[in-house]
Amino acid sequence: MSTELIINSRTADEVAIALLKDGKLSELHYDNSEDFAVGDIYLGKIKKVVPGLNAAFVDVGYEKDAFLHYHDLGPQIKSLNKFTKRTLTGKQRWSLSDFENEPDIDKNGSVDQVLKPGQNILVQIAKEPISTKGPRITSELSLAGRYLVLVPFSDRISVSSKLRDKEEKDRLRRLVQSIKPKGFGVIVRTAAEDCSVAELDSDLQSLANKWKTLHRQIRRVKAPARALRELNRVSALLRDILNDSFNSIVVDDEDLFTEIKDYLTSIEPEKEKMAKLYQGRIPIFEHFGVERQIKSSFGRSVSMGKGAYLIIEHTEAMHVIDVNSGNRTNSNENQEENALAVNLSAAEEIARQLRLRDMGGIIVVDFIDLHRSENRKKLFEKLKQEMRSDRAKHKILPPSRFGLIEITRQRVRPEMHIQTREENPDGNGEVEAPILIIDEMENRLELIANQEKDNNIFLHAHPFIAAYLTKKRGLIDNSIRKKWSKKHKRNLKVIPRDSYKFLEYHFFNSKDEMFEFK
Repeated sequence: MSTELIINSRTADEVAIALLKDGKLSELHYDNSEDFAVGDIYLGKIKKVVPGLNAAFVDVGYEKDAFLHYHDLGPQIKSLNKFTKRTLTGKQRWSLSDFENEPDIDKNGSVDQVLKPGQNILVQIAKEPISTKGPRITSELSLAGRYLVLVPFSDRISVSSKLRDKEEKDRLRRLVQSIKPKGFGVIVRTAAEDCSVAELDSDLQSLANKWKTLHRQIRRVKAPARALRELNRVSALLRDILNDSFNSIVVDDEDLFTEIKDYLTSIEPEKEKMAKLYQGRIPIFEHFGVERQIKSSFGRSVSMGKGAYLIIEHTEAMHVIDVNSGNRTNSNENQEENALAVNLSAAEEIARQLRLRDMGGIIVVDFIDLHRSENRKKLFEKLKQEMRSDRAKHKILPPSRFGLIEITRQRVRPEMHIQTREENPDGNGEVEAPILIIDEMENRLELIANQEKDNNIFLHAHPFIAAYLTKKRGLIDNSIRKKWSKKHKRNLKVIPRDSYKFLEYHFFNSKDEMFEFK
């Protein structure tokens, strides 16, 4: 599998990041330097302590106060508060080697025993602001690197549970123990597998420098203010997912290009040459086909090919996904086999959609009914397999008696929402973007070609759409109509119809009979 990162610098403060796997859009992120991003550390001021909720509301500079629950304080909150107070008064240096930790708080205690209104407190963003809610924050600070996570006021060394080899886990634990600074705990990430002590030490030194920067910034800022920014979204993405499958990182901004090259040099120098600066006239997302994929992937209806499609609905409480076969049939398959084939294809697309839209909370999927238990098990295993590459915490329940599969997925950022409808040229409201209609046309043509033996197919469409489909691209006839005819082995003729609305179209056979679609 080849992986590409396409980075579109929209403004000085915002970039759009598209992750492509084998040319298909897999993830889409927007990074704004003004956002309250997961991992950012703030010096906040406690506005209100609410014993009834066992929580506090903290001013971190957002329009809505951030929510801090007692269980998110962390057992070492008294040590953190002591460190913050001493730092603000100039009595504390960055090192914790001679810092005396305070006793851990009672895990069943009350928030008003620990926090007071008006108190300064160091907090880290755990969930970005979503809808009408402010950020969700924690006082269990951690600094994440490529291989390690540094945790202050702790001496514990933990190794990722995803590492299965006991000998490797013991080796990593011994190496980290030999280089760990006093007063800090360390979590060893999955990416650390087979790393040398030099690689781990380099990562650890980088995290220690981050802690020094935080210590310095605490004295410079006045609450509420950001004291330390997590890596920008581009670097954080590279840190978490960079692997041997990456073959290029293309960016259209020279400053960002230099920044990415420097970051790659610092973590994996041999991959520095993957970064490329795009200088074409056509916008970078248009050049690499990302814009088209964005528009075709974020609508209410998502095509899966051969007539099958998903309907994705969003409510306040949950997300609902309905799987439809779209009259997809194959004479060599019975109904059960056909349903299984559609469901397995849907499982792959659903896993992609969850990552792409960053859907969180409760997701209910209504797959096509399967009567055999072994087929339901195949579907369940397929969905779990496709979701393994999802970095968000999630849980998948087996199919219910009604054929529903429930998924819970961690929500730490607002869901990605892209407007796919455009102003109707006729002046009546909005319609689906024309590019989506072109995709729908080909999907339906493929369905007809699979079901019908008639060699001639006639597509009646508005003159503008007909002209787009038949326009020659190049010296030879390389039009969309020509490509579709060759691909589906049918003689496709496009007929302009002045009486049709802009996005209206119909397929007919040689007998002038119109094909119907549900």
